[in-house]
Amino acid sequence: DGAGLPMIVTPITLNGDKHTTIERAAAVDQFRILTVDVGGDLTLNKLTITGGQTDDSGGGILVNAGGQLTARHSAITRNIAEGDGGGIASFGVTVLEHATVSRNISDGGGGGVFNFDGNLKIFKSELRANVASSGGAVSSTGPAAVVTVAGSRLVENDATGRAGGLLILGDGIGVVSDTEISGNTATAYGGIYADGQATLRRVKLVDNASTIDEAGGLFVTAGSAVVIEKSFIRGNFSADTGGGVHNVGELVIRETKIIDNLANQGGGIYNAGGIVSLFDTQIVKNTAVVDGGGIFNAMGGTVELNTATGTIVVKNRPNNCVDVPGCAG
Repeated sequence: DGAGLPMIVTPITLNGDKHTTIERAAAVDQFRILTVDVGGDLTLNKLTITGGQTDDSGGGILVNAGGQLTARHSAITRNIAEGDGGGIASFGVTVLEHATVSRNISDGGGGGVFNFDGNLKIFKSELRANVASSGGAVSSTGPAAVVTVAGSRLVENDATGRAGGLLILGDGIGVVSDTEISGNTATAYGGIYADGQATLRRVKLVDNASTIDEAGGLFVTAGSAVVIEKSFIRGNFSADTGGGVHNVGELVIRETKIIDNLANQGGGIYNAGGIVSLFDTQIVKNTAVVDGGGIFNAMGGTVELNTATGTIVVKNRPNNCVDVPGCAG
């Protein structure tokens, strides 16, 4: 099935060491390294998978529905897919533990990992310098798709379209905790694109950039519900609206700092007809080129500051708020 090694259809463990590599030779015809099919349960320990290339999905590894991959202390690096999933394309279950997914390329979604209607778990891992059309590090797509990221880093990834870091699309579910998402870039939605249900806890969303369109840090679509708790949103840039956050859905932010973000409008938050509820949150020293340094509320949206809980909006330029009740300009 287009893979360099036999299809995995039973439980198999491959044990390596820090220098163990499975690599496609550069001069031979294109193929991915591994395919995990129905009944397959592949565990990689201390292995590097590299050089895979396919005109389909899963440049390094393809996990079909009914298959499972667990990669521990392993690296998936420098693989290429003309479809989705430069490093890994998963339609089943994929677990990354203490793994590195780096410098993979996808012409479609998920430069590092593409998850379609599957269950993707990323623990204490790093996804770095991957490139895709959408979801530079991770693309999790489909109503049954679940992505869990904990204690990890999604850094310096790039999307030529949307979501340099993490893309949640098609009413999927995402839970991100104790994770850094930084230095990612995209034409639109530099850090995270959330279309579904997402929870961010103790997340550092910093220094991401949307070079042409909206949302340097986080974009929340209409009909989506996102909760942010005890997080740090800093130094993100949007060439258009929403340096830190651009919201069109329902967004609840608790005990979070939104600081030093920059956009044309809505340096900290741009709310376009959605609902934003802030609790014990600081929106400080954000900048808009035109208006709404702290918060720009547009299109009949609702912003609830809940100042009694400790929410403050101060020291933003050229002003703190536009059309936000209870916020001093």
